[in-house]
Amino acid sequence: MKKNYFILISLLFLFSCKRATAPQTTQISTFYKAAVTTDDRKTITPEEAKTYHLDKKYHYEYRTGNPGHYEYNYDVKGVNTKGDSVFGNINVQDKLGAGVLISDSLPDIEIKTEWISYGKLKAIDNNGNEYSLMVK
Repeated sequence: MKKNYFILISLLFLFSCKRATAPQTTQISTFYKAAVTTDDRKTITPEEAKTYHLDKKYHYEYRTGNPGHYEYNYDVKGVNTKGDSVFGNINVQDKLGAGVLISDSLPDIEIKTEWISYGKLKAIDNNGNEYSLMVK
């Protein structure tokens, strides 16, 4: 008889327990952007200024951010598909970046960049023109 009561109480206990739900994930506030934009290179925000790092032995002009979320600023030079020389300044986070190119014969050109190998980038402007760039 005691065994039956024990089973009955155990079953009631099991069925009365609520399922534990996983805690809902909350979005962590951060100053990191999902993508680098052309305007990023113009100013350093107060949050970025806290992590500003300058090291002349590397190619970058400066970097901001924390490990895993660094944003680097580079001076670049290169050519377009016609062979015209261009130079400019870009910001890069991970593999992608954005910036502005300057040419002797063209107005300032906003570009999106992507690393293709060490010190080399491929860039595309808003009109779809391609550029081969190297870090200075």
